[in-house]
Amino acid sequence: MEPKLIGDPVDRIDGKQKVTGGAHYAGDIKQPEMAYAVLVMSTIANGTIRDIDTADAEKLPGVLAIMTHKNTPRLPGYDANKPGATALGRVLHLLHDDRVDYSNQPIAMAIADSFEHAVDAANHVRVTYQAKTPAPGLPTSKAEPFRPQKLPRPDDPVDTQRGDLNKAMAAAEVSLKQTYHTPTQVHNALEPHTSVAIWEGKQLTIYQATQGIFPSRERIAEYFALPPENVRVIAQFVGGGFGSKGPVWADGVLAAMAAQYVKRPVKLELRRSDMFGMVGSRSATSQQLDIGASRSGDFLGMAHRSLNQTSVFDDFSEPAGILTRVLYKCPNQEVTHRSIRANIGSPSPMRAPGEAPGMFALESAIDELAYQLNMDPIALRLKNYAETDQQKELPFSSKSLRECYQQAADRFGWSKRSAAPRSMRDGNILIGMGMASAIYPTIRDEASAKIKLNADGTVLLSIGTQDIGTGSYTAMTQLAADAFGISPDRVTLRAGDTRQPKTPVSGGSRTTASAGSAVVQAAEAVILKAKQLALNDLKSPLNGQKESDMAVEKGRLFLKSDPKKGEALTALLKRNGGNALEASTSSKSGEEKEKYSMYAHGAQFAEVRIDEALGEIRVSKLTGAYAAGRIVNAKTAHSQLVGGIVWGVSMALLEHAIHDPRTNRIMNANLAEYHVPVNADIPDIDAFFIDEKDEIVNPAGVKGIGEIGITGSVAAIANAIYHATGKRIRELPITPDKILSFTA
Repeated sequence: MEPKLIGDPVDRIDGKQKVTGGAHYAGDIKQPEMAYAVLVMSTIANGTIRDIDTADAEKLPGVLAIMTHKNTPRLPGYDANKPGATALGRVLHLLHDDRVDYSNQPIAMAIADSFEHAVDAANHVRVTYQAKTPAPGLPTSKAEPFRPQKLPRPDDPVDTQRGDLNKAMAAAEVSLKQTYHTPTQVHNALEPHTSVAIWEGKQLTIYQATQGIFPSRERIAEYFALPPENVRVIAQFVGGGFGSKGPVWADGVLAAMAAQYVKRPVKLELRRSDMFGMVGSRSATSQQLDIGASRSGDFLGMAHRSLNQTSVFDDFSEPAGILTRVLYKCPNQEVTHRSIRANIGSPSPMRAPGEAPGMFALESAIDELAYQLNMDPIALRLKNYAETDQQKELPFSSKSLRECYQQAADRFGWSKRSAAPRSMRDGNILIGMGMASAIYPTIRDEASAKIKLNADGTVLLSIGTQDIGTGSYTAMTQLAADAFGISPDRVTLRAGDTRQPKTPVSGGSRTTASAGSAVVQAAEAVILKAKQLALNDLKSPLNGQKESDMAVEKGRLFLKSDPKKGEALTALLKRNGGNALEASTSSKSGEEKEKYSMYAHGAQFAEVRIDEALGEIRVSKLTGAYAAGRIVNAKTAHSQLVGGIVWGVSMALLEHAIHDPRTNRIMNANLAEYHVPVNADIPDIDAFFIDEKDEIVNPAGVKGIGEIGITGSVAAIANAIYHATGKRIRELPITPDKILSFTA
């Protein structure tokens, strides 16, 4: 069977480069006379720098400069309290003053002729402080919560209300009121944040580990008061982002500042310990869920009140309640978001920001209610299945959640589950099964692409998007190849560079929906030119035909009603002077955004095995079914689902950045003590897609898949643990000590 260009597991176009070392990441970039910068980090969380002594450091071999607030030239576009224009535009500390707002804040920068010399110099900088008591974060904070001005996505209102919640809760025959807690989680992508900055007069080039080359270009240009076209950002390959590399953080700007200061190229690569504080985290949350229902299981009222933490100098609100508004049918509902301030590094997006902690709380509460009602958890969800988006009062562009429940349950073996908690065991091993819904919004931002069809039948695709390891380059190439019906190896891709057409940040599961739609539309524009050329060419067998009657397949333009009547695109172009056909397009959402609610959906099932005496938890089985529109590449798409589910295991059982309550310092700022899963922690994962066609959602017909895998997996594991033990743990991570010390 001949493989399809779209949907089949096509190998990554950059796979060979990556396994042979040919893929160059920011840290691989070398420049003549390149210098190396290493940061000096604060050891207090609140106060001011009383003195900073650099004399010993400056005398060391190879040291070029030590930059501090005492000698750093002020950036012309810097405002110490001004965030960027979007949710990704964080307030940065750039060595412009003596203020310390969080532990592990950059307060100086050593620049030397080698990385080793720079590390040595940084270790010899002596700092004394005027320390103040730091404002603690959750869960110990007693600060007065405040209402944030906005959530990260501008389309998401901070608070929503529909119906009469108080009346509904008073009428409820069965009710639940519980609070769920999630901890701070810290970004730790395999590739640390890295920037290589090169100045040529007033032209700046930065090789950067970033999820958004264009937002980075614009923010850096703003700081240096340069036209954006004077700043070139290149990110050919990125070793994982997951939200951390979406915002413009201090490291990229500091690298450019250092290069300007010493007048030579500078590489700034964060050490692993530097990653704990200055480049974002998932905010800790405390979430209260109130649900009122009839005895038959109909939801009458629901409230989701979320509290998160942000820094004392910036605002980022974890939007934990946004999916509660849309997932289930409920006529009376209230969702609110509140924040407290703490002396911590600013929180930021982390894979499924808001959705991951929010779905843990919501889907745990739904599971609790199912046990109160003595109903199967799937049956309760189906009882309250939302046929429309009640909050927006819009139909869904497509929704296949019922099919996800059914097919995942069948493959998982849900029917073999004994409903009562603690009723399944294997000797001294308690066995539990749990499930949860999964959902993630389909986001599409404006994106541009340029396609050139050459006379030899090859295609040049130019698009700015970066590939953060998800396979975006492969997907873009497949979409272009599919449009012309040619092999992907006939497509040359130019990407990951701000000299290419503008695209949005790779985050929020939006890249294929946004950039992919631009590719599809650019290809359609080129094909339209080919059709016009053919119908006006007296020598073409398609002369005089209508554009709408023509189609392209296998590099050939033909008549739909008579496929034999047509010719190869190469023949058409060569006969007409051999000139290439090209088109550029800017693609953005249209009226569909106002007429439809657009989401990917899924169902996640988990089995756990727990040692009754030791409390040791092993996830033994994971099955997930997902409906996400058109799947461009089955291999890379499956990889994204598996990655999200693995992160769900990590979030449910392991990850927790522990702050010293006296100093706000993260005490496990390394990968030895900040625990993440290893291979032995993860069973075989059965993740698969439900066929779903959505011609409304966007021209590419795709929905995001990068984050939906985590949105149901955390709660599914937590619910399985309850089923195994009869102990409901409402605080993540769920560790053996919590199971052994549990009291109802």
